[in-house]
Amino acid sequence: MDKVKCGIDVLKEEMDILQGLKLGLITNYTGVDRDLNSTVDILKESSELICLFSPEHGVRGEFQAGAQVPDYIDRKTGVKVYSLYGDNRKPTKEMLKDIDVLVFDIQDVGARYYTYIYTMAYAMESAAELGKRFIVLDRPNPLGGIKLEGNILDTEFSSFVGMYPIPVRYGLTIGELAKLFNTEFNIGCDLKVMELEGWSRDMYFEDTNLEFIAPSPNIPTVDTALLYIGTCLFEGTNVSEGRGTTKPFELIGAPWMDGDKLAYELNSMNMEGVIFRPHYFTPVFSKYKGELCEGIQIHVRDRDAIEAFKIGISIIHNLVSNYEEFKFLEPSSSGGHPFFDLLSGTNKLREAIIADAVDDYLCSCEEELREFEKIRQKYIMY
Repeated sequence: MDKVKCGIDVLKEEMDILQGLKLGLITNYTGVDRDLNSTVDILKESSELICLFSPEHGVRGEFQAGAQVPDYIDRKTGVKVYSLYGDNRKPTKEMLKDIDVLVFDIQDVGARYYTYIYTMAYAMESAAELGKRFIVLDRPNPLGGIKLEGNILDTEFSSFVGMYPIPVRYGLTIGELAKLFNTEFNIGCDLKVMELEGWSRDMYFEDTNLEFIAPSPNIPTVDTALLYIGTCLFEGTNVSEGRGTTKPFELIGAPWMDGDKLAYELNSMNMEGVIFRPHYFTPVFSKYKGELCEGIQIHVRDRDAIEAFKIGISIIHNLVSNYEEFKFLEPSSSGGHPFFDLLSGTNKLREAIIADAVDDYLCSCEEELREFEKIRQKYIMY
């Protein structure tokens, strides 16, 4: 089987479309062609690359989750790097004054929580406001392009971990998502997507014959990305989501938890596609750094059967019911929303968990997904 061609591989064969244009590139270390050559280096050698823009984690992946990224000079190319994960989340007029086209090339994970897609959205807004063209170099959705999961975000809870009313798992490539953002949310930039070749919607990332590069330091595998759809919600609680271990978002625990009991009760629910195992771990950073945590590891058995959003909620519901130590984190600012609600895109999920009404909430999500599917169909390119 031939490898799928990503947008950068297609662009390399059509470089004449960039002739005479000054480029700004939004990318990170996942921006590579199918032979793992950096998009930064490719565009530096074959076009007029004026500047780079860095999302969370930095252009080369130098920064941990949540760490502010400063402006700096890329050591390899000498090109100026503007941070889009510091004082500015959106490219400014000054940053864009010397360029004609903004190019975006970052591997997505297919989850609404993921900040890179909002870095893209903000950059699209700037491009629209300043009359710059915007080109997305498309990449596969590592979770495929069929299944949808989760609720639709309520815009009252819009943030950098969930800006628009889309589901948690949206089943679109980043190029398709850009088209949806551009039209449905009235961005209106001059958008072009360099389409994939050889990709089909039923493919997980391994099916592409491309090399998987961890899209961020805490998403090391495709299974991690899949479980992240549900277990990212633990970021809004006082339970470790496994950051600081080799299995982030696959390990869940805390010093006060009974892993044997939790694994037994979750396995008794017969949730499809996964099995739970008691596990001890000691994070080297993040929550409970240096403390022994007891909890579970989630083992993936059947990706197609998994309902990761439901799994995450079910674990949280169990903990709320059984541990007085469990807490949803308080808002970080006075009058702000709890981080769990920002991740959830609503306060109704937290309230449903507390009220023991999870099944009713998940049923309401199914209706929301049916409505979103009608919108999604308009932007499917493959």
